[in-house]
Amino acid sequence: MQRKIIRRRVDGVLLLDKPTGVTSNGALQTARRLLNAAKAGHTGTLDPMASGLLPLTFGEATKFSQMLLDADKAYEAGVQLGVDTDTGDAEGQVLATNPVAVDEAQLRAVLERFVGDIEQVPPMYSALKRNGKPLYEYARAGIEVERSARRIRIAAIELVSFDGSRFTIRVDCSKGTYIRTLAMDIGAALGCGAHLCALRRTRIGEFVIAEGIPLSQLEEVEGEARDALLAPADTLVSAFPRIDLDAAQAALMLHGQPLSLQEQGQGFARIYGPEAFLGLAEWKVDGKLWAKRLIATGEANQNT
Repeated sequence: MQRKIIRRRVDGVLLLDKPTGVTSNGALQTARRLLNAAKAGHTGTLDPMASGLLPLTFGEATKFSQMLLDADKAYEAGVQLGVDTDTGDAEGQVLATNPVAVDEAQLRAVLERFVGDIEQVPPMYSALKRNGKPLYEYARAGIEVERSARRIRIAAIELVSFDGSRFTIRVDCSKGTYIRTLAMDIGAALGCGAHLCALRRTRIGEFVIAEGIPLSQLEEVEGEARDALLAPADTLVSAFPRIDLDAAQAALMLHGQPLSLQEQGQGFARIYGPEAFLGLAEWKVDGKLWAKRLIATGEANQNT
């Protein structure tokens, strides 16, 4: 008879530096097992061939994952010219090979055309759903599904290196940007085709890869040292203004009552009681502060 695993409550955020060759869910499940965490999630996937920043959330921190899903991101991408693949990356089947006659000036001129607000058609090999089924399932069955272009923003593209057939770029972009599609579109604009051959996510919102913790480091330590690698749940909302409440105000907020404060703000705010982070609140048009998403109080491992 298989013994039931007893998971413990763990609250916090792990800024993981995901290695290549591992799925995002695989990395999540490994981290969850090592921490013996009851509840876990991630803030947007990275393909197995990609490495880089993958924030993992545990316990009450999972309530704020959407904040990073909506955040701007940055990548370092390697692009191979002259080869088109069915997936748009190096893991796909080669569809066509073409001669490459591109100089650096031409490449820079084309890259400049993709900076700003642009329309991008999501790739077939993506997790976007049509009729409840991911697009990649249609693609694997050889079915091409019509996709509508979506507006995204490329804030900046920096050319890092170029050897005549392969180049590396740094890209700052909005949520919903597919770097594989960007690579293919650049190749099409150059007239020779291209695919993504390497990808590393270097930033999500305010978090940068320098803060990332390799999965191997999590595996090497144990017990309290492993827990110490987690950032507190309020890390995910640190960009919002902080409001400190007294005990009476905190009690009202936890019971769903709005607050009228002397100083009013706008948008979201992170709120704290006398001893702990309480969650996220929002200023409404009535001038009052309303609870938006609160964490469960009590035995949580909360940090202020």
